[in-house]
Amino acid sequence: MSRTPHVTSAFLFDLDGTLTDTVYHHVLAWKEALDAEGIALSVWRIHRKIGMSGGLFTNMLLRETGFDIDQDLSDRLRKRHAEAYRRLSADVVPLPGAAELLRTLSDMDIPWAIATSGRMETARPALEKLGVDPANAPVITRDEVRYAKPDPDLFLAAASRIGVGIDTAFVVGDSIWDMIAARRARALGIGLLSGGYGREELERSGALRVYDDPADLLKHLDEVGGRR
Repeated sequence: MSRTPHVTSAFLFDLDGTLTDTVYHHVLAWKEALDAEGIALSVWRIHRKIGMSGGLFTNMLLRETGFDIDQDLSDRLRKRHAEAYRRLSADVVPLPGAAELLRTLSDMDIPWAIATSGRMETARPALEKLGVDPANAPVITRDEVRYAKPDPDLFLAAASRIGVGIDTAFVVGDSIWDMIAARRARALGIGLLSGGYGREELERSGALRVYDDPADLLKHLDEVGGRR
């Protein structure tokens, strides 16, 4: 009797809050950028939007603050955020187990890629601390797709980059925006608590499994098809 061929899983990772402990660096950088433009927004409200595309971020700002955010203001905010983040990113560190998780997947010949809503100008410092060179590793940034999360474009592009079907991929992320994008891409979502969202929020948004951080995922990798 012939056996059905084994389908190898692939893993598509968000970056901030998933592999690197950078969510709150971005929150503070956005807070600084907004304050510089005289836009008052509480830190907790900013946190709830980290992980979505910059365009949606500013659209939600418009609704919550009543400011008329035109393209010039949007561009200034993005520039101020990038400048503040570069300054704050000096103490960026990978999350526990992140580098080991990527090494383990590579050693097991399991394909993986990173897909982030950030542009390369802000993603590069975190990638460097993680030990990932975007010249040699599959990294998709906001610069390369038309729409970022919660649209599925980033994860679809990441799956295409490593030559796997999106239906064989797990999307690993820390925010509801990652999980919504995974569902829209028709991939299975794995949530991590390391970005500040709660277990129930991630599960309601589509997470099949939820773990504490990359180290916890690594311990349970076989639960999500992480084997040769």
